[in-house]
Amino acid sequence: MKRVAANALTVVVLLGVAALAFQFFGKNAGKSQSDISHKEGTEHKEEGRSEDSVKLSDAKVGAAGIVLEKAGPETLRDSLLINGILQPNQEALVQVTPRFAGVIRAVNKRVGDRVEKNELLGKIESNQSLTTYEVRAPIAGTIIDRQAALGEFVSEQKPTIVIADLSKVWADFAVYRRDLHRVNVGDVVIINLDDAGPTIETKISYVAPVGSADTQSALARAVVDNPDGRLRPGLFVTGRLQLAAKPVKIAVKSVALQNHENRTVVFIRSGEKFEVRDVEIGARDPEYVEVLRGIDHGDVYAGKNSFVIKAELAKGEAAHEH
Repeated sequence: MKRVAANALTVVVLLGVAALAFQFFGKNAGKSQSDISHKEGTEHKEEGRSEDSVKLSDAKVGAAGIVLEKAGPETLRDSLLINGILQPNQEALVQVTPRFAGVIRAVNKRVGDRVEKNELLGKIESNQSLTTYEVRAPIAGTIIDRQAALGEFVSEQKPTIVIADLSKVWADFAVYRRDLHRVNVGDVVIINLDDAGPTIETKISYVAPVGSADTQSALARAVVDNPDGRLRPGLFVTGRLQLAAKPVKIAVKSVALQNHENRTVVFIRSGEKFEVRDVEIGARDPEYVEVLRGIDHGDVYAGKNSFVIKAELAKGEAAHEH
């Protein structure tokens, strides 16, 4: 009796297995193994789509220092970075030399003082006539050098005071010979003073016809307005020479580009989420990059500090693996 019961149970089990096998093979009849594997992979991909986005509230975006930008048309500029130094405008500079050798009896002005034309600078007692004559400013400007002290002997061979009109100054840039063919009079140059103030836009007014044997470079000069005295001769500056301009339909800030899983991506803001968007890029300049495919006009994206979003994505992927 026990043997009959056991045999009956075995038959039931075998029938169950056969039914499951029929269901599986019937469902996948006519399908290759690659079809089945592809479907399984697709289902897995559907389940993992949340890995290509990360949720960050506006408060978190602000706290992370993420700057939101809007994609749109821009003008890409081919540029050349050049280093320079501010100089007094030599065409508005005068070296004041005594008319007669003698002893300084009065000094009225110091370095840094502004003077008007014909203003009294000092007095000198002539060695020849033993009379005292006045020294006056030949132009209006600022005293930038003084080689004279009370009681000192001076002669007509050496300037005692240098006056410069600093309302305009020269920005003299060194251009290496490999780049000289790219620089022309009239080119726009953006000057950065590195003083936390705004940049200054002006134009190249002179390119030297000869070069320097010591530096293997040639001089390119820009005349810069200096109404508030911000430009101080002797200080170094950086110039970005604008060589060409190319308008593009869609561009994003260069800092927005990130490498995610060996793909070039930009993080697009949608609600409280940043979505990973694959992009195809074209031309670029130091600030912007052209987007050929992947982003539409008006899309809001993460610019500065976009790497924070990449780090958040990495955290989510690590948690999913565990």
